[in-house]
Amino acid sequence: MLTGIGTDIIEIARVADAAINPRFLERIYTKKEREHCLGRNDPYPCLAGRFAAKEAVLKALGSGLSGCRFVDVEILSDEKTGAPKVVLHARAKNKALVKGIKQVMVSISHDRGRAVAFAVAVAGRGDG
Repeated sequence: MLTGIGTDIIEIARVADAAINPRFLERIYTKKEREHCLGRNDPYPCLAGRFAAKEAVLKALGSGLSGCRFVDVEILSDEKTGAPKVVLHARAKNKALVKGIKQVMVSISHDRGRAVAFAVAVAGRGDG
C-alpha cells in the first residue's frame, strides 16, 4: 500500500558550489555515495541527483528533515541494473519501521542543469 510520496528538484550548480567544502560532502553523503559520485569525470550531476533523492525520500517518509540527517538516507546503485536504490539508516530507518514502510523506491533524472527525484514509500502487510 502506498503510504507516501516525495519529490525534489535542485540546480546542479548549487550542489557543485557547496561541494567545494569537504564538510558539506561529509554531512550530506555517506562514504559509499561520495566514492560513487566523486569517481566520475563530472561528479556534480550524481551528487545533485542523490541530494534531490534524499530530500524526496524524507518527504515520502512524512518527516522532511525533521529529526533525520541526510546520511540517514543512502542512495546507492543497484549492481545489476544501475538503478538507484534506497538504504535507510538510524532515524530514517526507525521512522519507516514505525510507519510500517517496507520499501522506498526512488527515480532520479537530470536535465538542463537540474536534478530531480521522485520517491514512493510502500507499506507491507504482515511479515511479507
